[in-house]
Amino acid sequence: MSRRTLLLADGTSYRGEAFGADRQVSAEVVFTTGMTGYQETLTDQSYNGQIVTFTYPLIGNCGINRDDMESLFPTTAGVICREVPRLASNWRNRSSFDEFLITHGIPGLAGIDTRALVRRLRAEGVMKGVLLDPDADLDVELEKLRDAQLPTDQIAQVSTRTAYPSPLGGRSVVLFDFGLKHSILRELSKRGCAVTVVPWNISADRVRALGPDGIMLSNGPGDPKSIPGVQDVVRELQEEYPIFGICMGHQIFALANGADTYKLPFGHRGFNHPVRELSTGRIDFTSQNHGYAVDPESVAGTELEITHIEINDETVMGVRHTRLGSFSVQYHPDAAAGPHDAAHVFDDFVALMDADHIGGQN
Repeated sequence: MSRRTLLLADGTSYRGEAFGADRQVSAEVVFTTGMTGYQETLTDQSYNGQIVTFTYPLIGNCGINRDDMESLFPTTAGVICREVPRLASNWRNRSSFDEFLITHGIPGLAGIDTRALVRRLRAEGVMKGVLLDPDADLDVELEKLRDAQLPTDQIAQVSTRTAYPSPLGGRSVVLFDFGLKHSILRELSKRGCAVTVVPWNISADRVRALGPDGIMLSNGPGDPKSIPGVQDVVRELQEEYPIFGICMGHQIFALANGADTYKLPFGHRGFNHPVRELSTGRIDFTSQNHGYAVDPESVAGTELEITHIEINDETVMGVRHTRLGSFSVQYHPDAAAGPHDAAHVFDDFVALMDADHIGGQN
């Protein structure tokens, strides 16, 4: 097997086995702690343009199937794991992990000490890295890496270009696509919602023309402040329609209402993150994937209230508009590949739409 090297912006390098596509990429290096769901992780558009390190040591043992895709085409920049099996075994398997990455132009690195890499990222914070051929000059590549500018248009890269419907009847939901996961569509479908997915930069008037009962703001990659125009649209629409935001949508909803966001040192990426609902004390174990969070001090003085916190580090996990009732959560209640504790949040959104309709506000 050919060799490949990961070089980090702090000068640290890791040499291991190459798999996947034969190409060099530079991107932000992050890690996820999930023990399952590698296919859902790689096809989650929130990882757009990032090199993803898996902490679980064996990745790819079940191969790739047609049912567990969170997007049509993965846009992850690269993959790092401890071990990739030569054979995959699962009754739904359609291709190997290696074949999948080759098809989509994603390089991989295996056979390194991923524990050491993750410990470095936890201590120093996520940083730029580049996957290199074994004969690359590391000194030259390090200088290039440190000068490289990471993209800031990730949402524009992954959002749909045109609106498209999911006609099922029932409640009409307009879903802003900042890099949505298909599991969000599935959860809304379970609740009898007819969803129209729209581009991230749609105008408020175009949304009104669709006559929604409610509006959802999806997950997505990058910095929420990179698309400030969306905040104005959300601020305008929230006065007319119930709004529910997830992850990136949560951060945009908070920014639209006067709160602020900041970048976490190494983010939350993985499953089983405990979240407490402040009003009831209820604890849900959740799926999370974000590098930014809402500043809790910035919520004071706005019309928002904090509704949920992450138990491990007390970061903000949910807010609600005190006057309008619209709300958002930082975690993923759609939670493919799990856990599913927080799926009830979709029921809260449906109840908010129904209450708004009965009240005759729209």
